[in-house]
Amino acid sequence: MKFLLEICLLTIPAVFCFLQSAFAHSSPTDYNSFFIGFSHPLNGADHILVMVAVGIWASQLGRKALWIVPISFVAAMEVGFMLALLGIRFPFVEPVILASVVAIGLISAMALKLSTYLAMAIVSVFAVFHGHAHGNELQLTGAAVYGSGFALATVLLHAAGMVFGLGTRFLVGKDSSENLTRTGGLLTMLAGLYLALFV
Repeated sequence: MKFLLEICLLTIPAVFCFLQSAFAHSSPTDYNSFFIGFSHPLNGADHILVMVAVGIWASQLGRKALWIVPISFVAAMEVGFMLALLGIRFPFVEPVILASVVAIGLISAMALKLSTYLAMAIVSVFAVFHGHAHGNELQLTGAAVYGSGFALATVLLHAAGMVFGLGTRFLVGKDSSENLTRTGGLLTMLAGLYLALFV
């Protein structure tokens, strides 16, 4: 467990060092597109809440779901992004995004031990709408670079939730960790309700 946490903590600065190197000789357009995409999920409380909550829920499920559930979210989000770029419109995008915050928060608060495949299906449905929101007002020019930016931000938000779930288990024990992660889920659900009703 300690080794896994060390890997997660070392990965984040390594990724940023790689990005700095990768964009050192890129055009300003590519550079800006990437970081605009990267910042997009970080500018919306709904995106942040659900992406961290997916990481927390994945840590509660454990085993192969720890990796498969977040990966499914990112993959489905990219599908939604591409559908938006192709001009395929979805109804109720924002309401579904807010519903995802409430639903994933509630699932985490209840620490539901669903099957990996059902968990994948749940997060994938919501992720398509999150991805659609990212691509809804974007032109095809620079779309791939933009998409890689918000995908990386999503991965890091998932990782934050996973580190919280796994880290608390390592630091305070399984029972206390479960209480903390369930509390995190409850707060996420309440935040989602607040956003839906008052913002």
